[in-house]
Amino acid sequence: MVSHEDLGGLMAMMPAFATDNAADINATDTISVERLEKGLNRMIGDGANVISTSGSFGEFHTLLPAEFETLTRAATEINNRRARMFVGVTSLNSREVVEKMKIVAQTKADGVLLGVPFYFPSSPANAIRFYRDISAMFPKLGIMIYHNPPLHNIKLNLGIMREIMKIPTVVAMKDSHREPHEFMQLSELARGKMTVFVNQLQYVAFAPLGAKGFWSIDSWFGPAPLLALRDAVAAGDMQRATQITLDLAPPVGSVPKDLAWRETAAKIGIRYSGYVDPGPLRPPFVEIPADVDAAQKKKAENWQALCAKWRPKALAAE
Repeated sequence: MVSHEDLGGLMAMMPAFATDNAADINATDTISVERLEKGLNRMIGDGANVISTSGSFGEFHTLLPAEFETLTRAATEINNRRARMFVGVTSLNSREVVEKMKIVAQTKADGVLLGVPFYFPSSPANAIRFYRDISAMFPKLGIMIYHNPPLHNIKLNLGIMREIMKIPTVVAMKDSHREPHEFMQLSELARGKMTVFVNQLQYVAFAPLGAKGFWSIDSWFGPAPLLALRDAVAAGDMQRATQITLDLAPPVGSVPKDLAWRETAAKIGIRYSGYVDPGPLRPPFVEIPADVDAAQKKKAENWQALCAKWRPKALAAE
């Protein structure tokens, strides 16, 4: 089984690459394996350390069961263990998680990206039992805790995490919801047990506090500045890492606060960027406000400039 020691660096949160007809409410087979293969090969070839599928940005909430299976099997085969891979299996209930994990267990995935079942908030006791039950059923799959309190309706506080980290298959956590002092405490609890990935903008500040890697949706605009950030932190060049982070940080007010577009909008911008083609949005996210579209087009233009500025030497030599 994958170990926490195997994990760190840049974790690219993968889109669910879509066919041209994916916006059609009648479509039932919308995973574009061709776009998936081209995009995933490029990201792995450029040096991403970890690939995670089917999070919020990865549209676990818009995929039919058969589409989830197609995505899972295709992505893990294309990757073929070149990068560490976690398949998102978060669902509305535990039984649905189990059905998804049965599929993942048949593939070359290292583990699962798993949030607490949501809709109604979970109690701490039920959240802890959920992870214990899943681990016992799938002892060969690593679990990366997917922590998204605004969408999953529960914050996994330090008391809850203390119990969850006793579960042997819990090897990592995707997080971005801690103040520095709380994160320091989490890092102490996680030492020797679990790798914590923070948001790309937190990495320069949280790496000295124990973060071993960072997650990024924006990597699919082109990973060059994020690879440069990873390498700068690894080299201890925190001045360079800070400069990169300040370039990555958007002006105040430029990030959509409306959850209807906060993550879905990124797929629009990624398509404008041209690094990969994720395909169109799926229902019900098909009526795109003009300001959202314009903002993502501008972001793609700005990101291309960042890629040119911070392109790592390894990529520049290609």
